[in-house]
Amino acid sequence: MRVDFNVPLHKETLQVTDDTRIRAAVPSIQKILNDGGSVILMSHLGRPKNGPEDKFSLQHIVSKVSDNLGCEVQFANDCIGEEAVSKAAHLQAGEVLLLENVRFYSEEEKGNRDFAAKLAALGNFYVNDAFGTAHRAHASTTICAEFFPENKAAGLLLHAEVANADKVMKEAQGPFTAIMGGAKVSDKILIIENLLDRIDHLIIGGGMAYTFWKAQGGEIGNSLLEEDRLETCVEILKKAKEKNVTVHLPMDSTIADAFSNDATTTNCESMGIPAGWMGLDIGEKARVDFAEVIKNSKTILWNGPMGVFEMDSFAAGTRTIAEAVAAATHNGAFSLIGGGDSAAAVNKFGFSNAVSYVSTGGGALLEYMEGKVLPGVAALG
Repeated sequence: MRVDFNVPLHKETLQVTDDTRIRAAVPSIQKILNDGGSVILMSHLGRPKNGPEDKFSLQHIVSKVSDNLGCEVQFANDCIGEEAVSKAAHLQAGEVLLLENVRFYSEEEKGNRDFAAKLAALGNFYVNDAFGTAHRAHASTTICAEFFPENKAAGLLLHAEVANADKVMKEAQGPFTAIMGGAKVSDKILIIENLLDRIDHLIIGGGMAYTFWKAQGGEIGNSLLEEDRLETCVEILKKAKEKNVTVHLPMDSTIADAFSNDATTTNCESMGIPAGWMGLDIGEKARVDFAEVIKNSKTILWNGPMGVFEMDSFAAGTRTIAEAVAAATHNGAFSLIGGGDSAAAVNKFGFSNAVSYVSTGGGALLEYMEGKVLPGVAALG
């Protein structure tokens, strides 16, 4: 089974600091164990560049996986080779074996067929439950499936991820609001363009909002700016108007004189940020405006924070959005939280159980919503 155990580790102790992705894979693993099978888990961790590195070893997560599964998980010091073959062959029903980081081999990311064959030889069935890497045509996420023409399936998590994304993209009830945040317009252009035919409201926050203000003649001080995307912003606003989509930009911002939690801060109009100052969160008025739109929505897609929420001084905007999404969900709306920073934000503010679904895949969810085919999903067809 390909899982996504690419979890954050503490810099010094190398202990798991957030086990969300491990917990997400538990139902699929337990189903197989309860049905009398044994499970060999494949995953990557981080971006190792030149072979094995201790800080990227899956050895560090064995105890956390064992805790979540309620059984002792075995570990192979390699994902292929003699030890992996031997341990896989001796696995009994109800037992779990975790292989070492597949990305310790460059063949993994190259989608090498011979490497995939060695992984495939360890098991009888192939299950992909790693939505977070389903957009990568790597050996363990896509090529491996080719060796199981009759014996391959999507895991429960992968199935739920696609079903919830489809609920938003194909079965949305109106008013449908998309909330887009984060640093760059360039990261969100394709998904915004794909959503314009479906949504009623587009809320834009985060660093990307300042490129939109600049494109309309605003003064944005030292705020984030993608100079080469000004024309794109004008185009998006024009297309939205043509399609009757109401675009909501933050009318005001929390600005600071430095990129620091201890910086001097004040609130000002987003169109007139003074030189030497930068917008690091949506402002007081914007929070009220955005919350109002969200609370009156029936379908909500949220991808990207409203500000630098990791710093408490600039977390209020993102927290307000999380509260509004939770309130709308409580009143019957369907809310999908895109992975990455948005998922981290709802977890940080304690709203993960107050929204409809929190995706485990950042890039994968974006690509799926851009209308792209995900190789990891297609390989199971």
